[in-house]
Amino acid sequence: MAFRVPRIIKKSSTAGDVPKGHFAVYVGEKQRKRFLIPISFLSQPLFQDLLSQAEEEFGFNHPMGGVTIPCSEDVFIDLTSRLSRI
Repeated sequence: MAFRVPRIIKKSSTAGDVPKGHFAVYVGEKQRKRFLIPISFLSQPLFQDLLSQAEEEFGFNHPMGGVTIPCSEDVFIDLTSRLSRI
C-alpha cells in the first residue's frame, strides 16, 4: 500500500498555470512569494486557521490572483510541511 504525500510547489512567477488539484496562495510579510497548495489542505484545521486570519486581514479582496496568507514564509513552510505528514 502506497501513501501519496501532497506536495507544495513554490513558484516565483505569477503565471496562471495552476495544476489540477492545487490553488495559489501568496505568502510573506514584505515580499510575497507564490506557492501552489494541494486542495486537500483546505480540510485541515491548521490551514483553515490561516484562511481565517487571511479573511480578517484582507477580507475577500485578493488582487494578486490567489489568497494572500498573512504570515512569514518560514512559518508557512513549517506549517505546510506538518500538514504534508498528516
